[in-house]
Amino acid sequence: MTTHTGVTPSSPGPRKSFIGDKEGYAEDEIEQQKLQMKSTTRASSGPCFLFCHRVGQSLNAVFGRAENPLPENPTRCQRFKNALMCPPQGLLGLYITSVLMFALLFVALVSILGSAALPGSNIFALWVVFTACITGGYIIQFLKLPPLLGMLIVGIMLRNVPYINVAKDVESFWAATVRNTALTVILIRAGLGLDPVALRKLSFAVIRLAFCPCLAEALVATVASHFFLGQPWIWGLMLGFVIAAVSPAVVVPCLLHLKDNGYGIDKGIPTLVIAAASIDDVLAITGFGVVLGIAFSEGNIVWSIFKGPLEALLGIVLGALFGVLLWYIPPRKQNNSIFLRGFLLYAIGLAGVLGSPRFEMPGTGPLLCLTVAFVAAFGWRKKKELKVLDFISNSTAVLWLIFQPLLFGLIGAEVEMDELNMKTIGYGIATLCVGLLFRTLVAYLAVCGTDLLRKEKLFVALAWLPKATVQAAIGSVALSTAREKKHPELEAYGLTILEVAVLVILITAPIGSALVMLTGPRLLKKTDPSTMSSENLKAIKSEGNDEMLERNTTLQESTKM
Repeated sequence: MTTHTGVTPSSPGPRKSFIGDKEGYAEDEIEQQKLQMKSTTRASSGPCFLFCHRVGQSLNAVFGRAENPLPENPTRCQRFKNALMCPPQGLLGLYITSVLMFALLFVALVSILGSAALPGSNIFALWVVFTACITGGYIIQFLKLPPLLGMLIVGIMLRNVPYINVAKDVESFWAATVRNTALTVILIRAGLGLDPVALRKLSFAVIRLAFCPCLAEALVATVASHFFLGQPWIWGLMLGFVIAAVSPAVVVPCLLHLKDNGYGIDKGIPTLVIAAASIDDVLAITGFGVVLGIAFSEGNIVWSIFKGPLEALLGIVLGALFGVLLWYIPPRKQNNSIFLRGFLLYAIGLAGVLGSPRFEMPGTGPLLCLTVAFVAAFGWRKKKELKVLDFISNSTAVLWLIFQPLLFGLIGAEVEMDELNMKTIGYGIATLCVGLLFRTLVAYLAVCGTDLLRKEKLFVALAWLPKATVQAAIGSVALSTAREKKHPELEAYGLTILEVAVLVILITAPIGSALVMLTGPRLLKKTDPSTMSSENLKAIKSEGNDEMLERNTTLQESTKM
């Protein structure tokens, strides 16, 4: 008697009726895939398909990264060959990405602005400066030098080398606006990075370091320029204040890089120099404005003398008020409150830096920008709103990557070799060297009352050398004012100030930044951030400051995370 199972042995149905385990299903799936591959191969086995398939196999064998893995101990030649493999990675991938980004940015600008973004226009010149300075900054890093040096050199070349001098097409209004916007970014970054604990501990040292070297260099340069360059005393003092200002745009990025790597944070050296640098600039700009007003005085001299200090005081007061406002506005529970606080912080900073000259109070904006960032960050730390601080700090770092090449490229583009006089160059360098010598000595003495070691004091003195931003901003003001007043004799004095300011940028910006980056790891102690937080906790606890203790405990926990 035959038993019917419902499926005959010759039935093409699934093997589930014969084999009920998982292996049967797996074998069926493999066989079906093989049949599909064979049918597909027969359908597409034309000459074109076979040719492309063989070419692809050949290219994979030569350029495929998976087919050509690196050995355990590769040579330089093998590493170079592997870098060219596909898909692109490492430097090759970075180059391809950069080229695509710059090309697509240019295409987007042309698509939006049309002929206003073509060669010969202001937008095209800014695009070239941005692209070329990023490239120059990247290349010079292979020489172990800071990227801003390469950006500065490229900016000078784009202004003075024939056939590529596209920087001359950048309008002065746009150049000043971009430079001031970049200055806003770096001042906010500096304000966010100030350590209140170290600042309170070094408050008197900050005042000494900000005032003493600046005033000493200004006075020495006044005397030197009077005898070397033949400047009248009042114009010599004006020149002294021009060259006496340190550049936060050069110093702060270098110090923040050292701070991020743990150098000098155990004694608050980055905080000391950053805080003093901003005050130093305000002092130099204030002194320059006072002397400029006296030199061209046609009104109340008393108001010209007291205007500068009042501008600085107004900047501090307004910055503190806006900073406290950002503790509460917008409310923490509001949607996108973190983004809105960052937006308001930058809006206030830009309004201060760009708007204060409109009200003839240029000394107010930079100090307002620095103060609002510092006070706002202080409140966010105290209220344990570290997410706000982290978001704005990260956003600031990204913005700095964009504005850094524009800032130093446009500063370099201010240098016109045709306007340099050889006699002025020689005596100008002598004036600069004498001033820097006294500045370095006074800066070293200014920090002698602290607990810094000798080599750390030497680093602070060297960090006080770079100059660029203030010189580029105010170096031509005296000349422009003299031309407006139509005084030929005063124009000659103003041109001398401009030429010396150019020399200051060319000499001190690259040398000073290189000294800071190269001597920092050798002269400063490297400290782990978590260790630094523990040391601060002990110091604060001994002072009985419970409020600071709670805030730094939060910072320590966030560091561990």
